[in-house]
Amino acid sequence: MCCPVGERGHTVVRFRGVAPRPKVGIMFAAYAARIDRDQPLSGLELGERPEPEARSGWTTVNVKAASLNHHDLWSLRGVGLGEESLPMILGCDAAGVDEDGNEVVLHSVIGQSGHGVGPKEPRTILTERYQGTFAEKVTVPSWNVLPKPKELSFEEAACLPTAWLTAYRMLFTNAGVRPGDSVLVQGAGGGVATAAIVLGAAAGLRVLATSRDEAKRARAVELGAEGAYEPGERLPRRVDAVIETVGAATWSHSVKSLKPGGTLVISGATSGPNPKAAELNRIFFLELKIVGTTMGGKDELEDLLSFCAARGVRPVIDSVLPLDRAREGFEKMAGGDLFGKVVLTV
Repeated sequence: MCCPVGERGHTVVRFRGVAPRPKVGIMFAAYAARIDRDQPLSGLELGERPEPEARSGWTTVNVKAASLNHHDLWSLRGVGLGEESLPMILGCDAAGVDEDGNEVVLHSVIGQSGHGVGPKEPRTILTERYQGTFAEKVTVPSWNVLPKPKELSFEEAACLPTAWLTAYRMLFTNAGVRPGDSVLVQGAGGGVATAAIVLGAAAGLRVLATSRDEAKRARAVELGAEGAYEPGERLPRRVDAVIETVGAATWSHSVKSLKPGGTLVISGATSGPNPKAAELNRIFFLELKIVGTTMGGKDELEDLLSFCAARGVRPVIDSVLPLDRAREGFEKMAGGDLFGKVVLTV
């Protein structure tokens, strides 16, 4: 430290070797400001948030497109997100441009491999512990960044890392189905269900689907389902596997729709987690398999990206909105008034 005398006799104090802290910029984002279990959208706010700060082993991505998931609504209800973590930028999925100018897709599970986090840190998804993708910028471990195939637009690529990856894992990792096998997809119209219909048809599966909505049933057939039915309706034949995301409302029908030795894979319960009948007798007597699943690994996302690029498979997009209209997208998802993904562009 040195203390020279200024022009008017004032002592000027200077510290050598102490670099000034870089200024943190401001960006626009959609974030959870409050938790409300009954009216989740009341906690959603749009406005300015600090840009992400640099972290060792992490990279910052300029977001071009991000897609909504039901996980974002659950976050606003406080599921997986505590008051102590607020405000939290929402959004798990994104595609954009990294610091080197590369077009990339993000794998949103942090800590799965240990990259960029401590050795004892549990696995989380963006928006649970780390700020999400509904913003102009997001930072993730460098390991979590994959090249975006040139065949996919930013909007299409942004749909894949959560709902479509979940469907891919449900079908090809957990259900273990092969071309020619039959699959029932409950709740056509939701992100995972829609993905399962498209991916299953593209892979040569015989897909059946259900929906309460006649228009959604017709759309499921357009996307490759052999048939679409009312929830609970008797199917023309039993199936090798069921893709279940609805939960309580369709559980009994899902179990009853399986062949002996069939597999029910569940990744969600949007209608509730407690079915009236668990169908335990049927499960053990017919030697059925019940498999729970969440998301998927980076290698599976890489396979999914390659599959979509090679086979011409494209995510079903319900609507594309600019980030400043994110509330409209949340309202569509909360009301179930959509078929496919809602994408936000930056």
